[in-house]
Order: sequence, then structure tokens, then C-alpha cells
Amino acid sequence: MASLDIKNFVNCQHEEVIRPVANFSPSIWGDVFTSPSVNDDQLLSEVYVEEIEVLKEKVRNMIISAHEEKLANKLVLIDTVERLGLSYHFSNEIEQQLNLVFMNATFKFENEEEDSNNINNLFIASLQFRLLRQHGFDASSCIFEKFTENNGKFKQDLRNDIKGLLSLYEASHVRYHGESILDEAVIFTTACLDESLIGQQDDHLIISSPMQKQLKHALEQSIQKGIPRIEARKYINIYEECESKDETLLRLAKLDFNLLQSLHKKELYEVSRWWKELDLVSKLSYARDRVVECYFWTLGVYFEPQYSRARVMLAKTIAMISVIDDTYDSYGTVDELEIFTDVIERWDIKEMDRLPEYMKICYRALLDLYDEYDEELRQQGRSFAVHYAKSTMKEIVRSYNIEAKWFIEGYMPPFDDYMTNGLVTSTYYLLATTSFIGMNSTPKEAFDWLMKKPKIQVANVTICRIIDDIATYEIEKKRGQGATGIECYMKQYGVSEEKAMEEFNKIAENAWKDINEECVKEKSVSMDVLKRIVNLARLIDVVYKHNQDGYTNPEKVLKPHITGMLVDPFAV
Repeated sequence: MASLDIKNFVNCQHEEVIRPVANFSPSIWGDVFTSPSVNDDQLLSEVYVEEIEVLKEKVRNMIISAHEEKLANKLVLIDTVERLGLSYHFSNEIEQQLNLVFMNATFKFENEEEDSNNINNLFIASLQFRLLRQHGFDASSCIFEKFTENNGKFKQDLRNDIKGLLSLYEASHVRYHGESILDEAVIFTTACLDESLIGQQDDHLIISSPMQKQLKHALEQSIQKGIPRIEARKYINIYEECESKDETLLRLAKLDFNLLQSLHKKELYEVSRWWKELDLVSKLSYARDRVVECYFWTLGVYFEPQYSRARVMLAKTIAMISVIDDTYDSYGTVDELEIFTDVIERWDIKEMDRLPEYMKICYRALLDLYDEYDEELRQQGRSFAVHYAKSTMKEIVRSYNIEAKWFIEGYMPPFDDYMTNGLVTSTYYLLATTSFIGMNSTPKEAFDWLMKKPKIQVANVTICRIIDDIATYEIEKKRGQGATGIECYMKQYGVSEEKAMEEFNKIAENAWKDINEECVKEKSVSMDVLKRIVNLARLIDVVYKHNQDGYTNPEKVLKPHITGMLVDPFAV
């Protein structure tokens, strides 16, 4: 729920109507994304495309011939390609290589000398484990037992293996429930890596500058929970400083990033133009103007070129649901919202006359947007997808209405009731469904699967709800909002604020374990579909970093990411 102050009122039919109005800050972007640079982008494409194709073939041959390489070299190549943001070009080749690794996995290396080297063992064992799990292979965590003592604690001599520790740290973030060895790995590696950064490591240990940057960033943002496009941008900068860098990979990564950035900017221009023509910001002054942040969200879900239309559709939907959210949170009265909910449920333009003028603006925009989707998808033989999108929109406004009543009437529900409703108002049932509609690769069966609220999706919306509640709690508390998740939990279970926060973090961490496990064990849909769910969860970890609401207040959290992804190209 958006944070707000109850301070403004309007006179309606001679009755004083108190409206809770949130004084949101204006957009921080001005006209940065409202003018297309068509000529520049066209020139960019012509210059880059031919060279990119040549470089892609070189890298493809590197991956294909990787089966002739030692296991360490093969895994490092795949990991580098992925972290540079290039894996979407070589998904089949990478999958084939990892399938071979999994089929032959004995976690033994090519010769006894390498096998006895602790540094290589921990680094490569952890890297193999993480890559396999991230690609849907059920790798066993038993591999890490050889790095522990009889008491289950990790061997102390591993503290000097910074490269191995970092690899183990990243691997620990794809753990399942019950994998106590990886729970221990998180604690052990975090402590060791923290020590290395503050200079408490052994005097003889020298950490290279790229490695130091990698460590610092990893402790801030693990690979598994990071947004792929942001991580690619950061890793390209780090990789450029590595003495062992491959110039072909580096060149391809920079050119490809720039080319994709030009496509993303065109999409954002299209979305910004649509938003500007709607002019909802001036017509509905209570609503947040966050269309750039809405588009950023879609880049977190999928950045690849084949999802261009999907991003545009999803960005428009996020912008629309943001306005609807603010209507429920920040302006509408109980009676108005009751009618608004019913009118959306009926989904008929003839119902619009029942609404007050400001709601008519929002309602017409909503129906027009979904008519646009219906027309576009019908041409692709995918009009069935709109039904699911409308269904989740109706679901969320029903829950928004319940939440608004609770707040306006000062009612604090039991925590279980709060969560049942709050999972829906998190928006993540809606956004997951909408993310599928523009994906030509997503069949009707995938929507049916999602409607059943599978375990991975419940975990996804739980992360969104819980982390959002943690991040916004202090502000909401200061402004007198009682029906927050933390307050409801404290009341139901009779615990302190500190204990409630601790439990919320545990709930989120357990939900991540569900996501990790379901990505491997859920076989009803493709990995392509599951990736959208994972990426939505990753967005929450980034947008609400350090308990800040980066969407409502993007200046500190999101502005640097958006600038890196959509404003600044790489020098090539």
C-alpha cells in the first residue's frame, strides 16, 4: 500500500469528503526518454550488426568445442558468457554442454594434481553446482561435504581461498529446504568475505582489484537474486579489468549491450508517448508518475529482443495498475471504490456512467488498453491470453477494495487474512500473468498452470508482499497506518517489532528456497516460463534493497540502474 497523509478534502454535494492523499514526488526523468534518436539508432545498428554476427560465430565455436576442454575451462567459459549477458544467443549450445556435464557429473577433475588443489576444487565444484541448478538440473549438495569437518563446519583452511569462497557463496543462494550444509555455507562465506574486504585476511593474501570489486558487489547482490541486465552491465566493467579476459567475449558483450540498449530506448519511447497522450498525471494528480520505472520493471523480467512487444505490453499494464493502486490507496472513498470495483468486474463501457468523473478517466483508459491487447493478440492467434489478463485484473481490484476498507475504517485484520488478501495486492499474480501475454512461446496451458497458483508463483508473490512490507513499514507507521503486515503479525502472534521483522525475513528466505527447488522440479511448463517468475522475484530483491521503496522513491535506488541500462552506452 502506498504511504500517505490524510490531509486534503473536497466538497461533494455539500458534504465534506475526506480523502487520503499521498504527496508523491514528480518523475525524476523529465524529457530524457520522450524523444526518439531514430537516426542514431539506425546508424548504430548498421555499424554493429555485421561485427556482432562474426563475433557470435567465434563464441559459438568456443562453446561447442568446450567439450574438448578441461571441466574447469568449460564451466568458466559458460559462466563468463552468461554473466556478460550473452547467453541468450547460445542457449542451445550451453544447454547441451551442461547436459553433458550433468550426465557425467562425478565432481572429479581431469587429473590428480588438479583434484588435490583445494582452491580449484572449491571454486569449480561450487561453480558447477550453481550453473547446473540455475539451468534446471538437480545437482546434489553432497558435493560440499568434502569441504567440511566431522562437525559439519567448513574447514578453516578454506578461509584463504577467496576465489573458492566467492564461488561457494554464490552457489549457496540456489539452495533448497533442508540443505543445512548450504545454510552453513552462507554464514561461513559471508563472514570470510567480509573479513577479506576489511583487510583482516592473512598478510600474504593479495586480492586483485577486479576480484575485490567482485567480492564487494557479491555481498551486496548475489547472482541468483540479481537482475540479469544490471548484473551484465556491472560484470562487463569488472571483466574488462581482468588480466585473463578474452577480447572476443568482451567486444561482443559491449556491442551487444549497446545494440540492445538502443532497442530498449525505442520501446521506452513508445511507452512514454502512450503515457503522455493519456495525460493521466495531470488529470489524476494523486497518481504516481513512474512510467520509466514501470518500463525498467519489464527489463528485469525479460531483456531479450524477442520479447520486445511483451515488454511494451507489460510496461503499460504496470503503469495502469499503479494508477489504480493509487486510486484505492490515495484518493477514493469507500462508496466510490465499491462502485469502481463492481464496474471493473463487469468490464463494460456502458457501466462508466456510474462512476465519478475522475474514475471515468481511469476506467476508459483501462478498457482501451485491454482492447488494444485484444486486437494485437488476435492477429497473432493469441486472443485467449487477454481473458487471463482481465481475470487477474478483476481479482486485484477486489483485493484492493478490501484493503482500502480496512485502512479507511481503521480495521486491523488477523495476519492470516491480511496475507491472503495481501498476496493478491502485491500485484505479482497480475504481473506474472501479464508477462506471459506478449510471449509467443507461452501456450494456453501455461496460463492455466499459473491460474492454479503453483508453488513457485506463491513463493514469488510472498517475496513481493513480505519484502514490500518490510521496506515500507517505518514510513507507514509514522503516518498512522495500522493494517500493515508487520503490525498484523505482531498483534496475532504477540511478538515485538524486532521479532516480527526477523520472522518476515525468514518467510522471504524460505520462499526463495521454494523458488530454487521448483525451478528444478516443476516440469509442467518450460524453463522459459519459469524464468519470468524467478526474474520477478529478483526485481523485488533489487528494487527494495536496504528496506527502501525504490519504485515510489527511485532517486537513490533505481536511478543508477536505469541510467546504466538505458542512458549510458559502453565506449567501443
